Amino acid sequence: MLAKLFITLVKISPSFQKLIWKWWYQRLGKRAHDSGWTFMNYGYVPANKELIKKLKPEDENDQMFIQLYDHAASQIQLEGLSVLEVGSGRGGGASFIARYYNPKNMTGLDYSVSATKLSNKLHHNISNLDFVNGDAENLPFDDGTFDVIINVESSHCYGNMKSFVNEAYRVLRVGGHFSWADLRGKDMIKNTETVFKLSQFQSIHESDITSEVINALDVIHDKKMEMIKNYVPRFLRTAFMDFAGVKNSQIYNSFKDGNAVYLSKLFIK
Repeated sequence: MLAKLFITLVKISPSFQKLIWKWWYQRLGKRAHDSGWTFMNYGYVPANKELIKKLKPEDENDQMFIQLYDHAASQIQLEGLSVLEVGSGRGGGASFIARYYNPKNMTGLDYSVSATKLSNKLHHNISNLDFVNGDAENLPFDDGTFDVIINVESSHCYGNMKSFVNEAYRVLRVGGHFSWADLRGKDMIKNTETVFKLSQFQSIHESDITSEVINALDVIHDKKMEMIKNYVPRFLRTAFMDFAGVKNSQIYNSFKDGNAVYLSKLFIK
């Protein structure tokens, strides 16, 4: 019931949706500091079930989540470049990119103050990485600041997708790349596609990775359920299970029956 009420509330208006998501992520940012939980995405497992990248031992526990970032980042040459992740959450994805892809500098931006503070605390020892607080629809950077922008499983929270895409275009340098991956309900796909088509970005590649995301959700179901049991208050668990996409949750079943899809796109300015 709580999960259904939450979904109804965020559909009232774009501005209210934005406030609700900010409140939700502020709560998440204050919880489970000692859990080792630094990723908030649904994960990615290729159809052949093979691991994408050989990871360091300390990263192997997050393999499924990292693979979604690797999918988004591997399509672009990042070494020596200035990279921005919009919607960096608890910082795990930005940390992975900074350590494995060797950009000149990696900036993670998040709307949640608590998530930004936690990310700086958790990843303070990575020299080419920093986290800042900011709004995806009004990015706090000058025109042409970055070579690459990465946005993974975050834009469904934004009040105005068009504003975000325009801002991403503005802060990218000419020839820069924008890698985007996120979920959408079937009734929202047309609007999202229209936003991208009407933008000034040139599309390079796009794909439906729903099956790869479902594969990951299946693999990490038990781990997520254990985390929810250990760190989420009982009255929030039903909503959080849907948020986390565990088996038989509303979002998981929507992926399975086609009422929701997970899309991946790459653009150039």
